[in-house]
Amino acid sequence: MTNLQTDIVLSSRVRLARNYEDLPFSLMETPGNATLCEQRTLNALSLENADEGYTLYRMREMNEPQKNVLAEKRLLSFDLVERCPMGSAFIHEEKQVSIMMNEEDHLRIQAILRGQQPEKTAELVYQVEDALQKHVRFAFDARLGYLTACPTNTGTGLRASLMLHLPMLTLSKQMGAVNQIVAKLGLTIRGIYGEGSEALGNLYQVSNQATLGRTEEELIEAVNAVAKQLIDMERNLREKADRNDPVQLEDTISRSYGLLKYARRMSLKEFMLNWSRLRVGSALCRIPHSLEKIDALLEKAQDAHIMKWLGEEVQGETLNEARSQRIRKLLS
Repeated sequence: MTNLQTDIVLSSRVRLARNYEDLPFSLMETPGNATLCEQRTLNALSLENADEGYTLYRMREMNEPQKNVLAEKRLLSFDLVERCPMGSAFIHEEKQVSIMMNEEDHLRIQAILRGQQPEKTAELVYQVEDALQKHVRFAFDARLGYLTACPTNTGTGLRASLMLHLPMLTLSKQMGAVNQIVAKLGLTIRGIYGEGSEALGNLYQVSNQATLGRTEEELIEAVNAVAKQLIDMERNLREKADRNDPVQLEDTISRSYGLLKYARRMSLKEFMLNWSRLRVGSALCRIPHSLEKIDALLEKAQDAHIMKWLGEEVQGETLNEARSQRIRKLLS
C-alpha cells in the first residue's frame, strides 16, 4: 500500500480556476450572468451524467452555520461564504469534490483526499473539467494559458496544496526560515484555511504560488518535493524529542489528553493547541486513538460543527461549554 505520510500530511487538495470565455470575469455584481454561469455548469454536467451524487448549495438560501460547516470541511472557501451572495457550489461530499461558482472566478473545481496523494486528487478535478469541456468553452490564450480574474492563477489555473502538521518545526522556531526557503522555490505556506488564515493547531498548507510557465505535473512535483523536506525535518525533530527526553514528551501529550477528556469549557484556540499535541501522541502511539479519529475530531470541534450538533446558534462560553461536551463524547 502507498505510504500517504499521514503522520505529518493530513490531506491533499487540488483546485482548478476556470472562466467562461463569453462572460465578464467578475459576476458577483451581475445576478443575471451569475445565474447563467450556474445553469451552464449544471447543464453540462447533466449532459455527461456527471452530476450523480452532487448537491447544489446556493449561498443566498443558506444560514451562516450551514455555510460555515461546509467551509470548515474545506468544501467551500470562506470568500464564497462571506462575500458572494450570488455564489453557489455543487458538492459531492462522499468524493470530497466541490465546484464553486461565482467566487473570484466563474468556477473553482477542487478535490480533497486524505494524506499525500496530490496526483490522485488532481485526477478527480480533471474528470470534472473534461466533462464540462465537452459542452462549454473556457477563456484561454495560446500563449498565456487559461485566463483568470487574478493574474497569479493565469496559466494552468492549478493550485496544489498539502496540509501539513508541523508542531516541532513551530516549537523550534524554524517556520520563518522555512517560509523564506519555500518562497524562493515559487511556493507559499498558509494557515489552515488558506490565504490570510492563522496556522491554528500547527497546521500549514504548502502550495504553489503562481501557475504560469509550468505544467500541472511540474507544479505538483514541486509541492511534493518541498513537502518531503518538511516531512523529514518534522519527523527528525519528533524522533529527537522522543530520544532525548521521552518523559517530557509524554507529559506534554498526557496533559493535553487529560484536558481534552475532562475539561468543561474550551475555546477553539485552546482546543487547537491541545489537539495538535494529541495528534503527535497518536502518531507516536502514545494514546489509544488512531490518526483517523483525531483528524475527525479536528473537524467536529469547529464552531459551526458544534452548532450543527447542538441544533442551535450559540456564542461565547455556551459555545465553549458545548465544544468540551462534544470532545468528551468523541474521546470517551
